Amino acid sequence: MTFSKSPTGSGGSGRGGGITAVDVDGSGDTGQARLNELGYKQELKRDLSLLSNFAFSFTIISVLTGVTTLYNTGLNYGGPVTMTFGWFVAGAFTMTVGLSMAEICSSFPTSGGLYYWSARLSGSRWAPFASWITGWFNIVGQWAVTTSVDYSLAQLIQVIILLSTGGANGGGYLASKYVVIAFHAAILLSHAIINSLPISWLSFFGQFAAAWNMLGVFVLMIAVPTVATERASAKFVFTHFNTDNSAGIHSNLYIFVLGLLMSQYTLTGYDASAHMTEETKNADRNGPIGIISAIGISIVVGWGYILGITFAVKDIPYLLSPDNDAGGYAIAQVFYQAFKSRYGSGVGGIVCLGIVAVAIYFCGMSSVTSNSRMAYAFSRDGAMPLSSVWHKVNKHEVPINAVWLSAFISLCMALPSLGSLVAFQAMVSIATIGLYIAYALPIFFRVTLARKYFVPGPFNLGRYGVVVGWVAVLWVATITVLFSLPVTYPVTKDTLNYTPVAVGGLFILVLASWIFSARHWFKGPVTNLGG
Repeated sequence: MTFSKSPTGSGGSGRGGGITAVDVDGSGDTGQARLNELGYKQELKRDLSLLSNFAFSFTIISVLTGVTTLYNTGLNYGGPVTMTFGWFVAGAFTMTVGLSMAEICSSFPTSGGLYYWSARLSGSRWAPFASWITGWFNIVGQWAVTTSVDYSLAQLIQVIILLSTGGANGGGYLASKYVVIAFHAAILLSHAIINSLPISWLSFFGQFAAAWNMLGVFVLMIAVPTVATERASAKFVFTHFNTDNSAGIHSNLYIFVLGLLMSQYTLTGYDASAHMTEETKNADRNGPIGIISAIGISIVVGWGYILGITFAVKDIPYLLSPDNDAGGYAIAQVFYQAFKSRYGSGVGGIVCLGIVAVAIYFCGMSSVTSNSRMAYAFSRDGAMPLSSVWHKVNKHEVPINAVWLSAFISLCMALPSLGSLVAFQAMVSIATIGLYIAYALPIFFRVTLARKYFVPGPFNLGRYGVVVGWVAVLWVATITVLFSLPVTYPVTKDTLNYTPVAVGGLFILVLASWIFSARHWFKGPVTNLGG
């Protein structure tokens, strides 16, 4: 991993080649110079620092969000061993994906990110098709992330209200699915309003959110096991493998693989640093650092959070039971039970859930930010219906229409939850698999079609770039298969894992739209310097 000095001469590129940043516009910013060389004029306000760029990705990864919302999955499939060691398995391979993306980001620092990279790395013949497939998987995956994050927050609010009114065993109020969807709508509305503010405000909120996530992890990982009157032993935390699940699965390897979903779902969304590059100073350097630092720090603090909470776990079946006070929401029950056992009241546990809720709120906020920048860039290149509407920026240089579009679509994607949670879970499964497919495509093109032509930017992996890239591609291919496997036996229409149906359906729609329409008019990324 190296940083090369910015060249002093003008540079060119062959098929899939990189570009050389020269301060031709007098801005003094190499990221803006690279953007101009890529054929785009500066329309968004370039005001984000390295810290702000990192903060957006770190906040979207948000270990408090991912681990909290999928802790049930981790407990059910393998328990402590899967969570404590599986976290590093997923983390190590995720870092290879992040490193490969960072290297490409340094060469092509644009808001379009992944789909632009695919176009430049696949060669002129395949560029339109490659960018079309990558772009739609990326943007739909991002919308699915926002949907799942904000819906998870709505569900957590449901649990907080339940516990605050007496719990499931004390006559507490359990909000209906219609109230939950109303919570979801209100959260999205507030996120759209915040994202309509100037980027300087979003920078402040992003940095505050990153600090909240960091401090929140340390507070919870220390407070919860300290308060708990009964704590698990180190032997339990590091060696207990839970095979007692109601899924009818008995293979230890199979169980471990399914438990990895908690870790892999959490470690997503770091493409935000790439989508924010047109608003980041010296983005050819700071964008890549934002990606890898967000992943690396999340791996460390996430493991601490998992350990801290798991030391307060004693009875796994009870935590997963719908008959407990939290109605089966395991981590909420851990918090509530820890404080209630010591103080006779679970109020402290509810406060801890409030800390998590704020972190999830900021995660959703940053996710909408990233969504809108991707929608802005994709429509700037004419790939979306009504593209001329979505790439407009307001007087604050914010893609305002793309912001509200992203919030609206994320609301629509949650509506299936009113009819079937199975259908909703299938849709949000795109948040992990669909998004990672979008991550892998430009990396695949970089190590194949562009292997001899790729010209790296200031941040590069040197001679290890191709090896790391292949590891990243193979990991994504592996999890795509693994997370499509049945999660419960026997398989019925109610227990079927609809992930391959959802992801396959998205692929068929995108491919069909290309064959019957887009191939006749979509030419891939287009320049706008002359416009």
